[in-house]
Amino acid sequence: MNEERLIKSANYVRTELPVRIAHRIRDLQALPYVIVTQPEIAKVYELYWSAFDKFRRFPEINNLSDNRQFCDLLETLLDEHAPVIPNLSLGLSLCSPHVPPDSLDSFMRRMLISRISRRVLAEHHLALSKSLGRDSLSSEDPRVGIIFTGLDVKRSVVKCACLLRSRSYGIEDDNGEVIPNKGWPVVVVEGQLDTRFAYIREHLEYIVFELLKNAMRATGLKHRHSTTLPPIYATIVAGKDDVSIRITDQGGGLHSTGVQSPSDLFSFSHVRNATRMDDSRIGALRSASSRGVKATVAEQVGGWRVMEEHGDSNAKDPERRAGIAPHQRMGLGLPMSNIFATYFGGSLQLVSLDGWGTDAYLQLPKLGTNLEGIEF
Repeated sequence: MNEERLIKSANYVRTELPVRIAHRIRDLQALPYVIVTQPEIAKVYELYWSAFDKFRRFPEINNLSDNRQFCDLLETLLDEHAPVIPNLSLGLSLCSPHVPPDSLDSFMRRMLISRISRRVLAEHHLALSKSLGRDSLSSEDPRVGIIFTGLDVKRSVVKCACLLRSRSYGIEDDNGEVIPNKGWPVVVVEGQLDTRFAYIREHLEYIVFELLKNAMRATGLKHRHSTTLPPIYATIVAGKDDVSIRITDQGGGLHSTGVQSPSDLFSFSHVRNATRMDDSRIGALRSASSRGVKATVAEQVGGWRVMEEHGDSNAKDPERRAGIAPHQRMGLGLPMSNIFATYFGGSLQLVSLDGWGTDAYLQLPKLGTNLEGIEF
């Protein structure tokens, strides 16, 4: 990366981001009155309009000094837009009875896919700016911006498993009872363990983290009276143009989740996923909407550590006490994982063996084989 290419990147991001934001403003303006007047949706609209205006007014970038000012703007807006996900989810959950499920899910998909695309552009340019003058391709983890050109899949899976197994608090079941922590299931990683491919590490690890978190919770609840917990298996397979990961647990399946089909867990509609209207979910979203959710592994782990440092490991709802609420209590983990998986043309499928366990199949294309899945 040299200065000329960095300036070109800056001007591309400067002109592309307001176009993508404008499409989402148009979507918001097209919502029924009962939805757009929801305080949470109105807040998102104001954030988008303000960001659009700031990008529209920002002058052409001609040198590194201009780029530094532009990077400051990007970082500010990334922080300001952290509340977008919980506010959107909360506002649409409250309005869910007034919107057909297909329309609601289509709207949320467009909004979240666009949000991911904008964050990728912004964070990629910020990373390129920080790496100016350094050869990041020759490091232990070669990368260009936020794209790791040789992402070690096994290492990412093991990292997520270790983080999750380090948690000290218990499991809260669907009735609010806290099951004491007797340890977490071991994660056995198998398959083609030397698999590496070009991908955004943050996206891969978020998906794997959420799938393993759900698998560990289900296994712990299913075998709460056992002295040992059955392992969770993560199988890695590399194809010609994609990489697949299967996560298998013995957590009893999805029969008790209140949905008719496993894919309904990806829905934001209470018609398909009745838990959207649970008081605990609405309360967690309200709490998170004031602080923001960036949908990263680091965010959740940071929240757990804050909780543990304050000696509150046995709290009934540790997620909310942590300040940002790991997404399990908000119901955002699986929908966001599905959005991340499909962003570059991949897929995420859940297969329930009711009474036994669940298989989650994640397929991700190697970057360069697919385009962004943005809907304008």
